[in-house]
Amino acid sequence: MRRFCLALDLVDDEESIQAYEDHHKKVWPEILESITNSGIRNMEIYRIENRLFMIMEVDASFSFEAKQQADTENPKVQEWEKLMWNYQQALPSAKPGEKWLLTKKIFEL
Repeated sequence: MRRFCLALDLVDDEESIQAYEDHHKKVWPEILESITNSGIRNMEIYRIENRLFMIMEVDASFSFEAKQQADTENPKVQEWEKLMWNYQQALPSAKPGEKWLLTKKIFEL
């Protein structure tokens, strides 16, 4: 199983951060289905201050390109992404339209 780690910032506002966390306590079923259908077998999101880290474990069928295409064609995913963007902000190094950025592994024990 492959693992990917990604990062994203939240708007630095406590109420906004709390609202984002509240949404993730009750993720819409259609979103969970789109995640698992893409080949993601495990996904976790961690937060420190306003920085998020996502860890995804994926099977051999997963590709970022296929996930992006499926998400683009899914109105419920687009609705979720639009809602989440109210709370998120791109990392300083992100290109226009980029949200979650892949991190670089620098150590493994």
